[in-house]
Amino acid sequence: MFDGFIMFGQSLVRFGTPEVIFYALLSSLVGVIMGALPGLTATMALALMTTLTLKLPPSQALLILICTYVGSIYGGSRSAILLNIPGTPASAASCLDGYALARQGMAGRAMGIATTGSVMGTLIGMFFLAGFTPILGGLALKFGAYEFFWLALFGVIIAGTLTGDDPLKGWIAGIAGLFIAGIGQEPQYGYERFAWGVRDLAGGIQLVPALVGAFGFAELLTTMKERQAPVKISPFDTVIPKFRDVTQYWRTILRSGLIGTGVGIVPGVGEDVAAWSSYAAAKRASKEKHMFGKGSVEGLMAAETGDNACVPGAMIPVLTLAIPGSAPAAVLMAAMIIHGVKPGPLIMVENPQFVYDVVAMMLFATIGILIYGMVLTKALVQVLRVPQHFIVPIIFVLCSVGSFAISGRLFDVYVMLAFGILGFFLRSFGYPMAPLVLGIVLGDLLEKNLRRALILSDGDLSPFFTRPISAVVAALIFGTIGWKIYSLRRSGKTAL
Repeated sequence: MFDGFIMFGQSLVRFGTPEVIFYALLSSLVGVIMGALPGLTATMALALMTTLTLKLPPSQALLILICTYVGSIYGGSRSAILLNIPGTPASAASCLDGYALARQGMAGRAMGIATTGSVMGTLIGMFFLAGFTPILGGLALKFGAYEFFWLALFGVIIAGTLTGDDPLKGWIAGIAGLFIAGIGQEPQYGYERFAWGVRDLAGGIQLVPALVGAFGFAELLTTMKERQAPVKISPFDTVIPKFRDVTQYWRTILRSGLIGTGVGIVPGVGEDVAAWSSYAAAKRASKEKHMFGKGSVEGLMAAETGDNACVPGAMIPVLTLAIPGSAPAAVLMAAMIIHGVKPGPLIMVENPQFVYDVVAMMLFATIGILIYGMVLTKALVQVLRVPQHFIVPIIFVLCSVGSFAISGRLFDVYVMLAFGILGFFLRSFGYPMAPLVLGIVLGDLLEKNLRRALILSDGDLSPFFTRPISAVVAALIFGTIGWKIYSLRRSGKTAL
C-alpha cells in the first residue's frame, strides 16, 4: 500500500507540468461539451479523440482520452437537467429529478448537486482503482489460455444480457462482432478469411474506423433522423451546492459510489446501468421515496455519483484482464493498444507505474469538471443553443479525417461509413451497439487463447471445464444464458 502511495505521488509529479495540466483541462472541457450536446455520446467523443491523438506521445494521448471520458460522462447532466434530454445515455436517470428541480426554479442547485455527485463518484472509483487493481492483477496472473477464452466470451454474453430489453438481440450483436473480428488473415498461417478476394479486407477490419462508424457516424444519422426541437434554457440560480446537500446524503453518495464501481467492473455493462442501479438502490433505502421523480436531491445525487464512479470502475478489468467494462472503455483500451500500452495481467509486472498514472489522470480530470461545474456553467450551457445543422457536418468531417489518418487508407473511410450505416439500422431494430463493439475488441483475445489452449491440450476440450477458474466462468456463462431464457419465457417477452 505504501509503495502505491509513492508511485501515485510520482505520477502526480510527472503530470504536474503546465503543458500536461493544459491538456487535461482542455480535454476535460471538450468532454463536457461533447457530453452536453444531445446525441454525442462518450463513446463517440473517445472514438473521435483517439484519431486526433495518434501523433502525440502515449502518456499525453491517454491523458487527453481519459479526461475526455470523465468530462463527457459528467457533461451529459447539463442537458438532462436543463432540457430533459440526456446528453449521454448515462445521464438518462438524471432527467427524472434534475429536470423536475429545474422546473421548480432550482436548475442551478440541481447542476451543483450533479457536479458534487460526479466528483465524489469519480473519487470513490479512483480509490478502488488504485487499491484493487494491483490485487486483481495478481489474481489474473493465475489465468491461463482456457480462462481468458471463457472470460472474453463472458464479456460478450453479459454485455448482450444487460444492454438491451431483449438479450437475444444483444447476443446476436455480440456474435456479429466476433465474426467481424475474424475477417482478414488468421494469425497462425496467414490464411485469408471472409476477404472474398478483396485485398484491403485481407488486412482485417481496423478497430478505430469501425468504432468511429458505429458510435460516431451512426449517432449522426440517428440525430439527423430526429428533428431537434428549439432549445429554451431557463434562468438558473447559483450552482454552488449547499453543504447540507452533501452531508445529509453521505450514505447515498457512498452507496452509489460502491454500486457504480462494482457495475463498472462487470464487462460490457456501462455507465447507464450504474446510474439506474444507484438510483433504484437510493429509492429503496430513502425515507423520501415519494420525492423521487418529482425533484429529489437524493435521487439526482445517486444517479450522478453512480455513473461517474463507473468510469474508474470500468478501467479495472481493462488494466487487469484486457477486457473493457463499458463501450467507452473499449475504445480507450483500443487506444492504449495503438499507443503501445499492453493492458492485461502482466501490466502489474511489466509496467505497474501505469496504473497509478491512470489514477493521476483521472484526478486531473476530476479537478477539471469541478472547475467547469462551479465556475463556467453559465458559459458552457450556451453550447446547447448551437443548431444541429452546424454540429453534424463538423462531426462528419472529424469522423472521415480521423478514420483516414489511422493508416492513410481510403478503405478505412469506407469501413467507417459501412459501420455507421450498419449501426444506424441495428439501432432502428433495437440491437445494442455495446455487444457488437465488445465482440470486435474481444474477438482477437478469444481466438488467440482458444488456439493456444487447444495446442496446450493437444486438442482436448476437457481442461476448459475441469480447471477450477475456467469451470466457474463457464458455469457463469451457461447459467446466465439459461436463466435469461427461462425468465423471458416466463414473462412471454421473447420467442426463445
